Amino acid sequence: MRSLWIKLVSAFAGIILIGVVVNSLLINQVTQSQFSQYVSETGLAWATRLAPTLASYYAQNGSWQGVDRYLSAPLTMMSGIPNGPNSAQPNRMGSGMMGNNEMSNGGMQDWMGSSGMGDMWGTMDIRLILTDNQGKVVADTAQIDVNHQLSPVDLQAGIPLQVNSQPVGTLLAVSTIPVNRSIGSDFLNAVKQSTWISGLITGVLGLLLGFFLFRQIVAPIQAVTGAASKIAAGQLHQRIQVKSNDEVGTMARTFNQMADSLEHDQKLRRNMIADIAHELNTPITVLQANLEAMVDGVLPMNKDEVVSLRDETALLARLVADLRLLSLAEAGQLKLEKTTISIPELFQRAVEPLKMQAEEHRINVSVNTSKDLPLVSIDPDRMSMVLRNLISNALRYTPPNGRIDLHAEHKDGTITLQVSDSGSGIQAKDIPNIFDRFYRADKSRSRNSGGSGIGLAIVKQLVEAHHGNVRVDSPIYSTPEGTGYGTCFTIKLPLALEIPG
Repeated sequence: MRSLWIKLVSAFAGIILIGVVVNSLLINQVTQSQFSQYVSETGLAWATRLAPTLASYYAQNGSWQGVDRYLSAPLTMMSGIPNGPNSAQPNRMGSGMMGNNEMSNGGMQDWMGSSGMGDMWGTMDIRLILTDNQGKVVADTAQIDVNHQLSPVDLQAGIPLQVNSQPVGTLLAVSTIPVNRSIGSDFLNAVKQSTWISGLITGVLGLLLGFFLFRQIVAPIQAVTGAASKIAAGQLHQRIQVKSNDEVGTMARTFNQMADSLEHDQKLRRNMIADIAHELNTPITVLQANLEAMVDGVLPMNKDEVVSLRDETALLARLVADLRLLSLAEAGQLKLEKTTISIPELFQRAVEPLKMQAEEHRINVSVNTSKDLPLVSIDPDRMSMVLRNLISNALRYTPPNGRIDLHAEHKDGTITLQVSDSGSGIQAKDIPNIFDRFYRADKSRSRNSGGSGIGLAIVKQLVEAHHGNVRVDSPIYSTPEGTGYGTCFTIKLPLALEIPG
């Protein structure tokens, strides 16, 4: 029972079996109940038709003697009831189905015996009981309760018989339990047999359909299980074929998305290792080569060479620090030292260290903030690093006589910071990867001219550590007048950072 397919089939088979049994039993019970009611109503109708004839019999004979033979006769025979067992007079009530001939008691008895109609009421599953005025049974077509006394409660269900407005007896029609070879038993047996056969056929068809449906469910799960095992073994190219849009199809698509993410992360991890090795190798190689040259006497050991080595070690230390900062931010372990600060002050702290560089490149840096900006609680050092990183990138890619604009506003419960430039912009194919580690849109740029390639990754992680988000747009001057911007970085910080004033 460890197989899901076996469990589903077993459960489905059990449900079908219970359904067939319950359905068949209910149908048979209801059919038998309704049939019994039908027989009772039919017997009551027959009793109503027989009541006047039996009352006439009593009126002509003055007693119920010999009535049992006529009670067992067919209804058409009763229209010609003779006067009595000892009477030889002709019947004054009509000749019935015998035509103009009269029928004596012996003739009636002989006819019933020869015709096989003596048990007509039993064949119809109806039992007729006739009592006298005192409730004593004088005739019973089943010959069971003759001479027994019935209670007043039992007599209430019968048809009262009267002669000259005087009660002379009661006629009861009772539904009997169908016996073998009766019309009722044949009908009930046919219904019962048909019910069980139809239930069996329905169950088999349902089970066959269940086999197919369960296969459709279990097969993708088995495929996912097999693919997951291969992915666990390192085969990240495994994918599941999606064949439906239901929950199983959604599971297959989700699995494929997970596999894509794992494969992408593995690729990024490998690239990151290669990039880190490359970035660290460059300053280490320079240091090693210069030191060996000094030891061999090729390079003089003077102040300028020592300063050059110091710059390389500083670059190496900065790269290691950036990698450590990025790893802490991605792991959610970066500790933020939040303080209350205004947005203009934050912009000033970010722009001030880069003013001289901007002046050297003849680039105008402007700050524009709305007047209703609230104080915010952030880590000023981290957010200043974010803005300086963006401004540094803008300075690197903006031509002389260009501009860099810093803008801030408070709207719809969000504080928005923007850093835009009039530089060369970013190609559309590079925008989705611009925040990846060690990604450079311009592959020809070196570490010295284009940075280490992790600056924007750090920007993204630091902004998200403040529960915000950052995006980049690069329309690249779409107007003839040259208005617009090359690249615009937009940072949105939630209103939760606001400090009431």
